[in-house]
Amino acid sequence: MDKNKDAGKKGGGIAKKARCELEAKTGKKVVTGENFLPPDSKKSLSRKTKVKRK
Repeated sequence: MDKNKDAGKKGGGIAKKARCELEAKTGKKVVTGENFLPPDSKKSLSRKTKVKRK
């Protein structure tokens, strides 16, 4: 469990850094009240455009 805890903390730090850099570059918040889903939510986000996959 300690290895998973350490890996989770490192991964969370990397994700935070990436989010902060993206927000700084775009000037927009990544997480908003419109796109945030609570952990127990069964609701899913709808896609505005379809992504073609090869």
